Amino acid sequence: MNISVIEGSTYYRGLLLLISIDRSTSEPEIVLMKRIGKALGFEKDFCNNAIHEIFDNKFILKEPPKFSSTELAKKFIKDGLFLAHSDGENHPEEEIWLESIAVRNGIDTEWFLRETKNAASRKGTLEEHLEIYDLNIENPRVSTFPQ
Repeated sequence: MNISVIEGSTYYRGLLLLISIDRSTSEPEIVLMKRIGKALGFEKDFCNNAIHEIFDNKFILKEPPKFSSTELAKKFIKDGLFLAHSDGENHPEEEIWLESIAVRNGIDTEWFLRETKNAASRKGTLEEHLEIYDLNIENPRVSTFPQ
């Protein structure tokens, strides 16, 4: 699935907000956020700074992201649920926030509850496949005009 750089930024910002909900970042969350940032084409220093400054960044919009398609929103929620459970703890506030994203993006509540249950029961490793790996960021520097 192709997405724009702006959608990729929205995806990353949304996951940053997710890991900030409990006011702490675990090592698994940091590892996953670096991996996701790399998959989205972000520079390593940018990702490191974004992760470590999320609690103090007054300029980041705190509202749940709205995506251009339900398919992209579902991918985001699946990655968000995996990220939320990566530290081995259940934070109800994180699931509530992800549910608000489902609602904002017109995703059926039954689908969300089923995915939440699947994520909670899955004992995956950090090497598990993420939805982000199925996305391709469109390069805005590449001309689409015919020669």
